[in-house]
Amino acid sequence: MLLLGRAKIMKTLSISRKEIAAMTAQDVEKLATRLEQDNYSNAFESLNDWHLLRAIAFQRPELVESYIYLLDLEAYDEA
Repeated sequence: MLLLGRAKIMKTLSISRKEIAAMTAQDVEKLATRLEQDNYSNAFESLNDWHLLRAIAFQRPELVESYIYLLDLEAYDEA
């Protein structure tokens, strides 16, 4: 997180497809453990981990199957 004066600005999470392709099941387990423990110093850190897990779920769903409940993804009808 960057500090400008008194305002806090969140750094944007940027992870490439190549980085996600290189992730292992152990990497995802560590990520999921952090999310489960929810022991972050600020909300932006947890949000970054959540977005990372979500990106992994879309690109490598086999790695996230055991942790899908952390994403709270539900099918819904927008009609």
